[in-house]
Amino acid sequence: MTKKKNNAIKNILSSLVLEVFVKNITQAFNYKQLAAKLNIDDEETREIVNEIIIDLHQKGQVEEIAKGKYQVKALQNHVEGIVDMAQSGSAYLLVDGMDEDIFIAPRKLRNALHGDKVKVFVYAKRNGKHLEGEVLEILHRSKTEFTGVIQLTPRVAFLIPDNKKMLHDIFIPLDLLKGAKDGDKAVAKLTEWPEGAKNPMGEIVHVLGKQGENATEMYAVLAEYGFPLEFPKAVEKESEAISEKMDPKEIAKRRDFRDTLTITIDPVDAKDFDDAISFKKLEDGNFEVGVHIADVSYYVQPGTELDKEAENRGTSVYLVGKVIPMLPEKLSNELCSLRPNEDKFCFSAVFKIDLKGNVLDEWYGRTIIHSRRRYAYEEVWDILQSGLGDYKEELTILNTIAHALRATRFKNGAINFETTEVKFTLDETGKPIGVYVRERNDAHKLIEDFMLLANRKVAEFIATKGKKKNALTFVYRVHDSPNEEVLQGFAKFAARFGYKVNTKSHREISTSLNQLMADVEGKTEQNVLTQLAIRSMAKAVYTTKKTSHYGLAFDYYTHFTSPIRRYPDVMAHRLLQHYLDGKSTVDPEIYEKMCLHSSQMEKRASDAERLFTKYKQAEYLSEQVGETFVGIISGVTEWGIYVEIVENKCEGMIRLRDINDDFYVLDPENYSIVGQRFKRKYQLGDEVNIKVKKVELTKKQIDFELITNEEPLNFQRKEKSTKSSTYKKRR
Repeated sequence: MTKKKNNAIKNILSSLVLEVFVKNITQAFNYKQLAAKLNIDDEETREIVNEIIIDLHQKGQVEEIAKGKYQVKALQNHVEGIVDMAQSGSAYLLVDGMDEDIFIAPRKLRNALHGDKVKVFVYAKRNGKHLEGEVLEILHRSKTEFTGVIQLTPRVAFLIPDNKKMLHDIFIPLDLLKGAKDGDKAVAKLTEWPEGAKNPMGEIVHVLGKQGENATEMYAVLAEYGFPLEFPKAVEKESEAISEKMDPKEIAKRRDFRDTLTITIDPVDAKDFDDAISFKKLEDGNFEVGVHIADVSYYVQPGTELDKEAENRGTSVYLVGKVIPMLPEKLSNELCSLRPNEDKFCFSAVFKIDLKGNVLDEWYGRTIIHSRRRYAYEEVWDILQSGLGDYKEELTILNTIAHALRATRFKNGAINFETTEVKFTLDETGKPIGVYVRERNDAHKLIEDFMLLANRKVAEFIATKGKKKNALTFVYRVHDSPNEEVLQGFAKFAARFGYKVNTKSHREISTSLNQLMADVEGKTEQNVLTQLAIRSMAKAVYTTKKTSHYGLAFDYYTHFTSPIRRYPDVMAHRLLQHYLDGKSTVDPEIYEKMCLHSSQMEKRASDAERLFTKYKQAEYLSEQVGETFVGIISGVTEWGIYVEIVENKCEGMIRLRDINDDFYVLDPENYSIVGQRFKRKYQLGDEVNIKVKKVELTKKQIDFELITNEEPLNFQRKEKSTKSSTYKKRR
């Protein structure tokens, strides 16, 4: 047997030998017994088994119990975790509670894919090296459906996945193509993965359409993140069956606000209106302000097909030029949309409040309203600036109260993150023909402040109501304090731009961050520092556990104001009515599971929105290859630097291999890359000139070329090793 063939057999057998040891942890084997377990009876292959056992012993994975007999080491050597795939084909196992991720070589993955929950055997460390492991069992596939492009030949077909972390093309038998043609975008479902096969097998479940078309790419993103492409027929049927007529008996049960001035303020292109504000002057000089929210929970009853679908989706998804609603259109755009000059059922939070924003009294319950006017933000802003227009006095008073609420929030330690919202101008086919930044003004903040007030006061009402007896189960929106080490890193980086972030206490953190946000406004480094500051914060989630919202400086907070587009708001409405009716608390475990699912779906929606925006950026710049722009370095990695164009906020990468005046390496502590010969440094936040080099729409990838004033030195670049000396936690 040749050495090459011997090594090939040894590689295949290694994992099988280890698996026998691990599955029989209390037994000891000699090489003959182990070979018999594997049905190996020729002497040459048995000798290879013996070599493998000796190798495992030298690695510390098995121990010699008696002469020639070996047993796997203690059971703690195998752990469960989530696979984090690298584009190289290797992976890391992410294990809760472990400070170090476990490296898994490609040949030891045993067909595990990115995101899968797996059981892994962990090799003992030798000579202080990083932890390594081998997949023993796939416990749960995180995904079984993948979007991609069909590659068709007369004899075979493959789906080439869009997901960069899905490294295997999926083999599709020709009779399972469902009419998909070469070059079509489609969704394939994994059906099997035969042992030893390089590629998994699958079948096409959805043909999405021609690659590059707006609708095709949009549905591909939705499918990739597990959002349904349409409502099931049973859901549509239930929706259509809901009567548009208001039941007089139901109206009689509700507090009537139809004679009170009520308005909506939304984006000019909004199609659903789930919140309205009512305003009334009181005789004692104070004001009654009602925050009226579409009463989705009246129309969507627990256990119905509508409810199950809404819970499953968790949220609406806002893609460029298109909203994928959580609820069918009859509900989201008609019955539950607070359109002007129509009576609508609402769930309301009504406050008696003074000009300083002090809440003097509060009331919660179901109402009926009649909106007199639908405003766009721009209209309200014009009225606030000019003092002219419909309901100018009422809007001015509301704005004064909103300013007072905002000032109190910041005084109490809230952090003022003002991010830029990038919008695309689209043609009739959905192709981007322009990019602009949507400015936030007092009209946006007015609505935001009253929505924050309602969310906070509803949460406080339930939390304090529960203190008298047993705690009441409720859905809270919580935001933990930031990781101290991460925040210190941000403070160190901000200091390089001359900004000081004091991290001694929550109050000092918020004060200095707010000062920083004010100081960077309008400067080139604004977006980079704002985004980095946001990344240093913890992520907000839904839970039944009563904890505070760090970023808003609220002791209690919930989501009450957007039930058309967020399922947790529907849960909050139901629970609030349940307790207003005097009923006892509900099972927290049931609601905690629903909260977890909602948090996960919110993350998926955010990722889908980000990915489709990247596609639209790539589509926009595909017409501008060769054009030059000024950009800001927005990210640094060991393989390149990300640059955001100042003019249009599109982001692309300059690959290190394309910077030929030196050999650059990553300096992670200083968020920079540094030339090894001439020490030129490119740091996060630096302004650079770039040229659009290449755009790959299918990969949603934009490549930039760095433009310098100096002649290139034709430096001969050496191949950089991707091997790292340590494998520390990369999250």
